[in-house]
Amino acid sequence: MSWVVLAIAVIAAAPKLSDVTNSDQSSFLPDSAESARAKILAKGAFPDGEGTSAVIVVKRRDGAALTPDDLATIGGLTRRLNADKPAAVRGVLFDPAQTVAPNKRVAVLATQFTGPPERQDVRDAVVALRARTGQELRQGPLTAGMTGQAAITVDNKQAFADAEKIVTAVTLGLIVVLLLLIFRSPIAALLPLLAVGGVFGISTALIAAAGKAFDFQVGQELPTMLTVVLFGIGTDYILFLLFRYRERLRAGDAPREAIVAAVDRVGEAIFSAAFAVIAAFGALVLAALGFFTTLGPALAIGVAVMLLAALTLVPAIVALLGRRVFWPSKSASRTPEATRFAAVGRFVARRPVAVIVASLVLLGGLAAGALTYHPDYDPIGQLPSSTEATRAYGDLKQGFPAGALNATDVYLRADKPVDEAALGAFVQKLAGVPGVASPMQPKVSADGRVVDVPLVLNLEPYSGAALDLVSGPLRTAAHAAAPAGTQVLIGGQTMAFADVRDTTNRDLALIFPVAGLLFLLILAALLRAVLAPLYLVGLVVLGFAATLGASAGLFQGALGKPGLAFTIPIILYLFVTAIGTDYNILVTARLREEIREGNPPRRAAALAIEHAGPSVAAAAVILAGTFGALLVSGVPFFAEIGFAVTLGIVLVAFVVSVLLVPAVTALIGHAAWWPGHRDRAAAGGAEAAPETGELVDA
Repeated sequence: MSWVVLAIAVIAAAPKLSDVTNSDQSSFLPDSAESARAKILAKGAFPDGEGTSAVIVVKRRDGAALTPDDLATIGGLTRRLNADKPAAVRGVLFDPAQTVAPNKRVAVLATQFTGPPERQDVRDAVVALRARTGQELRQGPLTAGMTGQAAITVDNKQAFADAEKIVTAVTLGLIVVLLLLIFRSPIAALLPLLAVGGVFGISTALIAAAGKAFDFQVGQELPTMLTVVLFGIGTDYILFLLFRYRERLRAGDAPREAIVAAVDRVGEAIFSAAFAVIAAFGALVLAALGFFTTLGPALAIGVAVMLLAALTLVPAIVALLGRRVFWPSKSASRTPEATRFAAVGRFVARRPVAVIVASLVLLGGLAAGALTYHPDYDPIGQLPSSTEATRAYGDLKQGFPAGALNATDVYLRADKPVDEAALGAFVQKLAGVPGVASPMQPKVSADGRVVDVPLVLNLEPYSGAALDLVSGPLRTAAHAAAPAGTQVLIGGQTMAFADVRDTTNRDLALIFPVAGLLFLLILAALLRAVLAPLYLVGLVVLGFAATLGASAGLFQGALGKPGLAFTIPIILYLFVTAIGTDYNILVTARLREEIREGNPPRRAAALAIEHAGPSVAAAAVILAGTFGALLVSGVPFFAEIGFAVTLGIVLVAFVVSVLLVPAVTALIGHAAWWPGHRDRAAAGGAEAAPETGELVDA
């Protein structure tokens, strides 16, 4: 009842998560980034130009060149759009001399808005202009589509909202089906959904409240990520409890005694696992990129609430239901016969070296592909190909350089008005930089001390080559050619994503080592050992590298994509490394438990796989299924995440946790628990014959 009251109170009082959500990744840059400083400069020098932009791309339906009558139609369309424009639109510009492609295949209407693309009135204006343009041209030979930053933001939000609905529906369906197959009980299948559903509502409310209280925004990926995280991790923790609860019932415990014993035995492992995930997520506060800085703590809030529910709410519900939690199945009343995991456990205990070699060959081979990984920063490439922004951008490139979508702005700042002759020479030198298609008309501030020189690149504006150009040769040339007494800043979306790239590289170089150290400390505290945490973390990192390598091989190699979304490494860190540590903790905790019961290392490894293997496998299948749901989202960004994380979960669960960790621990023996001394087998326990490695009963 306390949880119900808490959920209602928190959800009712908190703002909506959408109120603190931002889809513009470049807006999360620190103020020290060059593009951010250029944006601040432009805001002060050109207040009339503040706001986002878009372009309406017009072409003939038959693909032929535009005729004089077509151009007259476009001019009339422009006048009507300006005469009855939404309040958030500054104006729509069409100039036959400048905005018609040289080959006459397309023409563009440059559209300027009064605010950033996240503002609701700007998004509404995009929708209104699209509808009005389509209506105006529906009967004639022309067709049009809008692209550019404002349009991309609208399509991004719609695509991600649609994906969230699809992913949520598929995730819920998968969890129900898989839990029904595992427990053959509708009650056990619905319990995680009800518990995690309540936790999701509380978590989103708390995140939104924190965003309002501390004035921060989260990326648009968070709602979908939070859905799969909570339903994945939450189901994991509930499964760990239910498996141990069923095991105690089979051992003869009464229901209430069984749930108390289950919480006592796996509660520490669940707490440590959740704490490891929270620490991993929390480490993102060290990032300079605001997208990471807010994503980690937001997810950590969700995991913390889920941990509290797993150790209080779920046991309370199970205690009330008793054996009925598994109704109508009778599995809790009978001890199962020898299982596949028992056979796997015996094989690993007898042949640890063979298991280790085979597993390392598999993971090492996949990890080699990580050397080919190339990050992709293209927001258009991460949209479904059916979106209007994507189609219109393809049309734009039929007549204009690819960089025409977003010009790169080179700003000159001086203490006195910039000399026109010096400015002309500066523009001439910029035009000669390889990769620059053409300069546009410079804009001079009212006081003459700031000049904006827009440049159209002949490269895709978000490609790696364009990012290299603006942050390298173009910036170097601009600084070298700057008139005496002036300072240069490079701005625009291409430079913004170049800054995102540099900031991301810096963040990953800092976060990964810090997270690794946190994992080591948490595992050392749980296991009271030094050696075991070292190889546990090392093996999970190998699983991470194998996942990244396999993903790069599929998307960059087989599918021919220019790269993987630049956030893939951090997503894998969050969900493969952190959650893989969850599984390692559960298996290792069971290993330690069996050791303390008096079993020698190899026997303990076999028993740990037999008893912990099913819960790890079930949890991994469900978690992999929830991320696999992203494959049907229709968004390329989510498809990449879905494949990568699904594969990563499978590798760290079945190869690392179920096979490698027990095999390495069995081979190392008691030394794995150094400097602990409470793991020694009691006299009379099961022994392993050292000569053959066969398990025998003493």
